[in-house]
Amino acid sequence: MTDLDSGRPLQGRRIAIPESRELDLFATLLERRGAVVLRCPLIDIRDAPDPVPVLAWLRMFCTGGCDDLLLFTGEGLHRLLSLIEHHAPDLHEPFVKQLASVRIIARGPKPGRVLRELGLKPALIADPATTPGVVALLQTLDLKGHCVGVQLYGSEPNAPLMDALACAGAQALPVWPYVYADAAADAEALGLIEAMQQGRIDAIAFTSLQQVERLSRLIGAGRLQQALACTLVAAIGPVVGDALRAHGVTPQVMPEGRFFLKPLTQALIERLGRSSSH
Repeated sequence: MTDLDSGRPLQGRRIAIPESRELDLFATLLERRGAVVLRCPLIDIRDAPDPVPVLAWLRMFCTGGCDDLLLFTGEGLHRLLSLIEHHAPDLHEPFVKQLASVRIIARGPKPGRVLRELGLKPALIADPATTPGVVALLQTLDLKGHCVGVQLYGSEPNAPLMDALACAGAQALPVWPYVYADAAADAEALGLIEAMQQGRIDAIAFTSLQQVERLSRLIGAGRLQQALACTLVAAIGPVVGDALRAHGVTPQVMPEGRFFLKPLTQALIERLGRSSSH
């Protein structure tokens, strides 16, 4: 039995979580282990504001327009399926059929979890689960003349990836099924920063790079470094870790191998359990 399954190893620890989509799940994991959770969702995830181009991409995909499909996030595949359900249910069967027909390349393990719900799995998984990891994997493949569907997110065009596909002789066919928006009001986010600077928070657990970017936009990288210097910083995986390092912050806690909420919770237990109790 692991610490995650026994007792209350985080008793009294104050942990800030800027997660939004799985806020309740993450908070429950920590609270059951005794933590006092400070909820401050920094980013809201929303469907693409205009479904028309996403539906056009789906129809292209369903009619065999892609040889390969690159999935960046499980959330992206969920959003595509949700869009079909609400706007074009007749596309569900051909979409799943095409998913089974093309070669699916996943950035890390998360898209695979959604694919399993459909009875499918990716052909290839990039490791590390980062854009450079994806580019390195693509460089091992013969993509000349291939049409590659690319599920991205937010409004980021991911120029390094697009350049890599072009250099490989492939045609990239991107789609953005969801966007990010600020969630917590600025005052609430500033309150979180102040609490960290005053040493009133034991740890903050970042689960997306957008959370890091939101805080940096709000207060600047210099003050962000100062605030996080007083708090144990956890990152769910290498993408978030790289975002923190880009702002001069080194994450002290990161799960190994599996970048999900339960391994992150376990990593927090292991690190805080080695610290002296209050």
